[in-house]
Amino acid sequence: MLSYDLVRALEEAGATVIGPIPSVEEALAALKAEQEVHGAVLDINLRGEMVFPVADALALRGVPFVFATGYPKEVVPSHYSFVTRCEKPVRMNEVANAIGEAMFAFLDPGTRRRRLTMGPD
Repeated sequence: MLSYDLVRALEEAGATVIGPIPSVEEALAALKAEQEVHGAVLDINLRGEMVFPVADALALRGVPFVFATGYPKEVVPSHYSFVTRCEKPVRMNEVANAIGEAMFAFLDPGTRRRRLTMGPD
């Protein structure tokens, strides 16, 4: 239910949302199928599986993301310590703002376009 509230909040903020996606396998397939992904909100646990392979795939494509999770920061691998964690119970506007800020940080200050883009595999 929370994921649908988040979808609604992000759509109200102007985003086109391709989720929620309930599993790591489905998320990786969606990333492979989508040429343009500009940001993501990741729950650390998807159906009992840790989401870090999805975070790795996003990072390789230069896609900013945030974690929305009840897990403590110690669960997050150290190479993702810079990623914003929105702790559950999350406020939808907090998550929407966090992903917006993460996406803004990836923009080139001169052009306000993405610094890194990557085509499909």
